[in-house]
This record gives sequence, structure tokens and C-alpha cells, in this order.
Amino acid sequence: MLNFSSRFNTFCFLDNHGYNIPPHTQECLIAYGAKRILKLSSGNALSTLQAFIDSHKCWLFGHLAYDLKNELDPLTSSHNDPIGFPDLFFFEPEILLRLSEKELTIEADDPEKIFREIMEIGMPFSNGGNDVNTISSRIERDEYISTINRLKQHILRGDCYEINYCLEFFASESTLDPLETYRLLSAVSPNPFSAFYRLEDKWMMCASPERYIKKEGRHILSQPIKGTSTRIKDNEALDAHKKEDLFHSSKDRSENVMVVDLVRNDLAKVCEEGTVKVDELYGIYSFPQVHQMISTVSGELKKDIAFEEIIRASFPMGSMTGAPKRRVLELIEEYEKTRRGIFSGALGYLSPDGDFDFNVVIRSIFYNETSRYISFLAGSGITFYSDPEKEWEECLVKAAAMKEVLTKS
Repeated sequence: MLNFSSRFNTFCFLDNHGYNIPPHTQECLIAYGAKRILKLSSGNALSTLQAFIDSHKCWLFGHLAYDLKNELDPLTSSHNDPIGFPDLFFFEPEILLRLSEKELTIEADDPEKIFREIMEIGMPFSNGGNDVNTISSRIERDEYISTINRLKQHILRGDCYEINYCLEFFASESTLDPLETYRLLSAVSPNPFSAFYRLEDKWMMCASPERYIKKEGRHILSQPIKGTSTRIKDNEALDAHKKEDLFHSSKDRSENVMVVDLVRNDLAKVCEEGTVKVDELYGIYSFPQVHQMISTVSGELKKDIAFEEIIRASFPMGSMTGAPKRRVLELIEEYEKTRRGIFSGALGYLSPDGDFDFNVVIRSIFYNETSRYISFLAGSGITFYSDPEKEWEECLVKAAAMKEVLTKS
């Protein structure tokens, strides 16, 4: 099914790699080709999308980029964006494959023909292999530590009480085989909200462990991640100890509960009074590279709440911004060196009946085929109690799988 994607210049592959982080979803969804598209810059993008949703009851796949924030608040983004994904992009697929534990469903004009063609595909698509130049960090360790100390001064002054700060790793003048890179990334880091996404010459290979927001009927939930600990793969006892330390870490609990409070406040804007609750607090989940602290917040939507209203209430997600949200968005723009673009945005789908599910775009490799530029970002939540050197190490841990894939491929 992945090999079949080589025929299309727009597609979206969503895969949970068999993880069962409740609520359970389909194993994977693949949308090929575009009957209709919406490609929009921030301004009135959400209202335009909502009008399309209201008039076309169909499957839609696509993304909300981080800089859609400029539509939600009077904000700007002045940094360079070398990858170039639009602020909002959705498409109605020509072909949709839905894979569950027991069956494959194909929605297309001729499903049997599509099935035969997929089964007959031989060697995977390749653009001639990878040629990746030296991977550099946009800022080095000393500058990073200095910046974290400056952010802690903002916290001390009361400007904010948590901020997510990210840095970019990049390689210029490089050639990438996106499909093979996604295969390698999935082998190293098979996470539950993974994705392989193409929009013409722009590619994303995503190994996200985090869900932004999901709606089923009137039930809505968000599962923010705050709290990370490195896995020790060759020592089960020490690995279990690291997991236990993460659960009891006062610093990570502090970060996590701050984001949980922010998400509760966001959902309360669109949910029936008294229905927003924390289903799980400080849940520890293990992934190939790291242990993560994940909490679940849910609620029951008010009647006739539209997709646009839900996104306006909750985007960008608190785990990738901090709190209070408006002020940290300004500080992120001031201190980060690269426009985030699609990073820390959301990728997912809307179904014909109005349900949806979106991830948080993290742990992802981005590639612009035309400019031959490769990029990936990593960050962490900064509080007054953050140790700058440990935050630097956390960023390197989060970047490790992407670096491994790009250097071995």
C-alpha cells in the first residue's frame, strides 16, 4: 500500500503501528490523490475550510500548520520557512484505504481494480537513494543554554510559567528517498500517530507519539505529552527504574499538570458545562526511544459546535506552546530561529459524519525536494526549575531517531 503511493503527488498515510492507546482507532488510513483541495494561508483559512466541510460531506485529509496561530491571534511570523508547507491544506481523496485488525476497506470508483493493482506492485518506489550532507543544529549548545536561562528570567518576571522551546536540525543540498526514509524511521521509532505525507514537492516522515485532538460523536479528547525519559534498552531493571523515576518526577509532573490545565480550559470553551474531566493523569507509556508522560482530557461537546470553533479554542496545542498561550506564542517567535511551519501543527482527517482525529506533528523529518533541504526540530517544556543542560540533552534524545535514520540511509 505504501508502494502504491508513488503514483500520486498528494497522499496521506496514517499508521498506529499496532499501539492501543485508548480510544483505539483503525490500524491505518491511506488517502491517495486529490479530487478537490483547499490550500490556504492564515487569515480566513478556518472559515473557508468550515464552509467546505458544511457543503461537502466527504473524507478530508490534511494539516493545520503552526502558523495558523496568526489567524487566531493578531500575530506574525518573520522567520524563514525553508520547507514551505501551506498554513492549511486539506484534500478529498480519490482513493481511500481503511485497514482494521480484521479487514481492508477500499473506497474508490473501482475498488477491485485498485486492490489488484496494489497486490501486483513489485519493487518500492525509489528516487535514486539518499545523499545527505552534514546535519547541523541551528543553534549550538552554549547559545541554547543561554537562551533557556533568558526564558527562565521571563518566567521569574511572571511573563509565563511554562514555554515550549524548539531548535532546528538541518541539512542543505541533500537528496532523500522519502519512502525508504519513512520505512527506516518506522523501524527505529514505530509510534502510534505516525504518518507519511506528500504535498507535491514537500514531504513529511512522521513518528509522532502524541494525539492532539479526537472527536467521536459529541465526545472529544486530547492527550498532551509532557515528561520524557530515555530508554535503557539493554538493562530491563534500569529501564524500569527510569520509568518509575519519570512517574515520580516533580519537574515533569509540574509541566504535565500545567498543560493539562491549559487543555481543560481550551475544551471548556466548546464543551457542556461540567463535562470536561481528566481521564488519566501522569500516565507513563513506553516507546522504542523514550518513556513519555501522557495525560488524557475529555469532554462532551455543546450542540452544533463546528470544527472551526473547536480548532479556534484549542490550537496550537498547549503541549507545544506553554502557558499563558498568547504570551508564549510571542516569546517563541522572539527566541526561536526558524519558523516552525508544519512542525507542532497537526495532521489527520475528518470523516463524512464530522468525526476527526489529529496528531501533533513532532519527531518528524521534513524534505523539500525542489530546494533539496532536510529539516527536523526538537524541543522541550521549560519551567523555572528546568536545568538547561538537561533540556539540551532531552532535545538530543528526541532528535536521535531522526539523525539515526538520515545517517544510516
